Amino acid sequence: MIIDIRDITKTYHMGDIEVKALRGVSFTAEKGEFIAVMGPSGSGKSTMMDIMGCLASPSSGEYYLEDEEVSNLSDNRLAEIRNRKIGFVFQSFNLLPRTTALHNVELPLIYGGTSRKERRKKAFESLEAVGLADRVDHKSNELSGGQIQRVAIARALVNNPSLIFADEPTGNLDTKSSEEIMSIFERLNDKGSTLVMVTHEPEVAQHAQRIIQLRDGLISKDERIDSS
Repeated sequence: MIIDIRDITKTYHMGDIEVKALRGVSFTAEKGEFIAVMGPSGSGKSTMMDIMGCLASPSSGEYYLEDEEVSNLSDNRLAEIRNRKIGFVFQSFNLLPRTTALHNVELPLIYGGTSRKERRKKAFESLEAVGLADRVDHKSNELSGGQIQRVAIARALVNNPSLIFADEPTGNLDTKSSEEIMSIFERLNDKGSTLVMVTHEPEVAQHAQRIIQLRDGLISKDERIDSS
């Protein structure tokens, strides 16, 4: 089991106002699953993604990532886990615009202390895996939206993470680019990667094997998709 979430709650305090983003969420995920998380705005999708990605801690409950309890770890330890075990793909890409694709993909390895020769090799292999071997020296502002998102996926893959989290990965893309990105995710999943993707698009969610629906901070539906 790669994810084990037990009765997670998250409450935000905004002045005198208390916002309950998650109200007691429990579920597990096995290694190699491809899960889509859906729900209306304000349902708790992004909060759950932040907690699963060790970007935030729950107000209560327990979160086990590969059997390690990570709910109450220090910020430094959470950062270490993020860099070693987790890859992120965001709707807004989060790349450095005037930096080459290769350097953008190298960044997690720089933080991890990998040697220059090794990180360039790994970054190139990661870009090659998403079909961008001929774009390694292009800067982000010289690439199309679909190509930029592929660079972001290559960066998420470069540390060979246990988990890939994608937050609205096709939200800023046209239909053709969206289909290309989802094909890459499916190939990664076929090779054994575990993916958790937040999306509001039903046609994108259908690429997953399982859809978890959130509403008002609770899981309202958890269904497996028949791939036949």
